[in-house]
Amino acid sequence: MKDFKPEIKESSEWLSKIGADPTGGMTRLLYTPEWIDAQLALKKAFDTAGLTTSRDAVGNLFGRLTGSKYPDKVILTGSHIDTVVNGGNLDGQFGIEASFMAIKYLKETYGAPLRTLEVVSLAEEEGSRFPYVFWGSKNIVGSAKAEDVRDICDADCVNFVDAMHAAGFHFRPESEPVRSDIAAFVELHIEQGKVLETEGKNIGVVTSIVGQRRYDIRLKGEANHAGTTPMSYRKDTVYAFSRICYESIEKARAEGDPLVLTFGKVEPKPNTVNVVPGFTHFTIDCRHTDKATLVRFTKEIEADIQRIAGEMGITAEIDLWMDEDPIPMDKQLVACLSHLCEANKANYRLMHSGAGHDSQIFAPRVPTVMIFVPSINGISHNPAEKTNQADLDEGVRMLAHTLYQLAYTEQGGNI
Repeated sequence: MKDFKPEIKESSEWLSKIGADPTGGMTRLLYTPEWIDAQLALKKAFDTAGLTTSRDAVGNLFGRLTGSKYPDKVILTGSHIDTVVNGGNLDGQFGIEASFMAIKYLKETYGAPLRTLEVVSLAEEEGSRFPYVFWGSKNIVGSAKAEDVRDICDADCVNFVDAMHAAGFHFRPESEPVRSDIAAFVELHIEQGKVLETEGKNIGVVTSIVGQRRYDIRLKGEANHAGTTPMSYRKDTVYAFSRICYESIEKARAEGDPLVLTFGKVEPKPNTVNVVPGFTHFTIDCRHTDKATLVRFTKEIEADIQRIAGEMGITAEIDLWMDEDPIPMDKQLVACLSHLCEANKANYRLMHSGAGHDSQIFAPRVPTVMIFVPSINGISHNPAEKTNQADLDEGVRMLAHTLYQLAYTEQGGNI
């Protein structure tokens, strides 16, 4: 198979200019001018390569290579075009570039596939502009709801619907049937972690995406004078938070991998040097590949929070606002990809994804698998996000092998 490294470098350079941040990195948020320009540039590239292009109601972009024998069976591949604010140029974007490169190579080498191949540049995944995630993939599978976004705004108070209409898009008509032609979805993504790099592997075959539980916790005590309030009289919510944080993280460490627990945001009030903090708001993010373990562990943490609060004479309000189940990848596709890795002597390992991806939206509805390539130092959502060119090349190669198996062989129809 060809060396994709020169094409990877060229593709990344021209697409990364769209939304490039003057301070480094890139910012390409849903329905902004940068987002529009990126989708138009990709459409032009798809057109030039001889793919049939289209955009759906919300702005997902597709480039299609129609199958000669089973045109209504679509092997879909791609990722999301949006970024976080001041992010890197691989998260999402590389998955689109790689899918396009792989399909173009297969077209030029083997001609028309048996089943239709389609690259997708998904409109949105990150939730960076509006408080809503997976807008692109949720619209494709039909799980997006108009009422969920009608009243949300970005940091500049721009309404979601107004931004969508200004960009030339609208809600998917309720009368429009959900796509039923997608036979499989394959997503290539950077790992955004250090497992592959640490173990010296080039490819990760993803078996599942972790479940997540996220909380907002509000501790209510009593604000009082820092100099005149004896320690034994205090209802100090920062002290309560510190106990909760310490005990919870120690419990998570004892639980062991693959459970992870994060206290990501802490806001004490009045947050001044000479007042005992009477109110503290903080968040918890807990993830695991097994739903029962995730629920059991987080229930224990909830009980610990209430116990500590009670011991200190304060109250705790616990709001579980995200409860996402772990999502397994398709076993047959995982086995197929593993076999292809072995046949092509790829240095790979089976692994789970600790981050959320569009694949978790597709997987409950169509056979889905993910391919990971290493991230240097595990850095992502950062201008320093980087992967060695040889690893990017290996990722495109394994994606091309997978798409060939699914779209060009009769056996691909059995997966």
